[in-house]
Amino acid sequence: MKNLLLTIAICFLSILVLFLTLVQTGNPCTNLLITKGASLEGATMISYTADSHTLYGELYYWPAADYPEGTMMDVYDWDTGKLLGRIKQALHTYSVVGNINEHQLAIGETTFGGREELQDTTSLIDYGSIIYITLQRARTAREAIHTIAQLIEDYGYYSHGESFSISDPNEVWIMEIVGKGTGSKSAVWVAVRIPDGYMSAHANQSRITAFPLNDTMNCYYSNDVISFARQKGYFNGKDEDFSFCDAYAPPDFGALRFCEARVWAAFNRVKSGMDKYLDYVMGDNPKNKMPLYIKPDKLISVYDAMELMRDHFQGTPMDMTKDMGAGPFLCPYRWRPLEWKVDGKTYFNERATSTQQTGFSFVTQSRSYLPDPIGGIIWFGVDDSYSTVYTPMYCGITEVPPNFAEGNGSMMVFSDSSAFWLFNLVSNFAYTRYKDIIPEIRTVQNELEMNYINEVSEIDKKALDLYTSSPEEAREILTAYSLGSGKKTFDTWKNLFYYLFTKYMDGNIKTVVPGQKNPKVSQPGYGEDWNRRIVKDTGEKLKVKEVKY
Repeated sequence: MKNLLLTIAICFLSILVLFLTLVQTGNPCTNLLITKGASLEGATMISYTADSHTLYGELYYWPAADYPEGTMMDVYDWDTGKLLGRIKQALHTYSVVGNINEHQLAIGETTFGGREELQDTTSLIDYGSIIYITLQRARTAREAIHTIAQLIEDYGYYSHGESFSISDPNEVWIMEIVGKGTGSKSAVWVAVRIPDGYMSAHANQSRITAFPLNDTMNCYYSNDVISFARQKGYFNGKDEDFSFCDAYAPPDFGALRFCEARVWAAFNRVKSGMDKYLDYVMGDNPKNKMPLYIKPDKLISVYDAMELMRDHFQGTPMDMTKDMGAGPFLCPYRWRPLEWKVDGKTYFNERATSTQQTGFSFVTQSRSYLPDPIGGIIWFGVDDSYSTVYTPMYCGITEVPPNFAEGNGSMMVFSDSSAFWLFNLVSNFAYTRYKDIIPEIRTVQNELEMNYINEVSEIDKKALDLYTSSPEEAREILTAYSLGSGKKTFDTWKNLFYYLFTKYMDGNIKTVVPGQKNPKVSQPGYGEDWNRRIVKDTGEKLKVKEVKY
């Protein structure tokens, strides 16, 4: 296997290196926030695609730990690995699996940027550190908000403007933060609770507009969130009319078409009547803002949440299979840059939720009706969300599958035992003949995920029966199941890659003929529509001529 995968990987490496030369810091990541009352299983859920051309997809794990008084910890910028400084370590930290901790607290994010002058690169806490330090220190969503606020107050906020999804077994919150400029070592922020029975989303554009000023059951905010905007000249109206988004991150065309459009795509799939906001996300009517949250027409299952993360604007005016960029095989992906120029005019490619540069993605479930180690699950996948497999990892496990673990390869070091590299081999090969290959991927993907969903209910019962008498034995069951699921996903995908590569290489489609040595080989070509485009573009150049002597 190793030699085969390494050889094939070299073929794709040049493509991946090209991706890396076109890295853009804007417009990564998509989050959904789903409350208990909007969930079919009665779980809070958040989802997250961590999209970056340089982010390696792996499942982080920190065991719970105790530290002596006075212990310091290093803080590194999650994006670059740069050491930002040192802060005080907590006396006790909670175990964390990916983006969920042992208390079923889960956190995701998307970067909205905001006004450029507000970033403070002299501070110590970047957005990645906010996520993973908070998960190790907080038990509930409200605790997480206060922990984040305290970290910012003590050490300052290093990153651009950020939206955070924060959920525990009972509540779901959105929190937005933006710095106050170089040397300020501070930030302004607001956090809003999503009402039960509703869902929200964010995708690299600030979404909180006006918010309640005297309702701590549903909203928290920094003391100077309005006064600082007045001081900077961003706002001069009444306090009750203040909009965080309009003050600190007023949307431009890209924020609407590349970012808010992804929110709309998710809302549109679960709520009727969302077409009234189409002019907003198309960039034609920026005043027609979407609401922060909507009530879905029906309850959303964990599988529904996975499927909502698989979106190319299919069936909408932005459908990425419908223009020439999709090529003859209707590939809904566009290589970067996102914007490009022709004859001095700027054009763009659509930016969908499912995209080639996803490092990892997940859907978390926090279930209040189960003990924490059993109730919390992160359904974790690597690479493109459309072709990943969301594999269940309980929050109470004590180790993660080796194929998904940190340190197994990197963005520039191929590993034949890494799930990230394996899934990239499958997806990048699929991009070459997408309309034929993706249905086969989706069939295997669906079979795995539905099996896992069914198995989880049995594992829940098995672990719950043991939990009262022996919590550690229950955790052993959860760990064994999660490890086994990770291995099953990897092994299945390895065999899928072998099958797809054998069947579709060289532009052919081969099928086995029983009793014969050689397969049946079909060569469907590019299709009539694409052939007509070729003729239109080349005229008589490629026309077969009658040779006359």
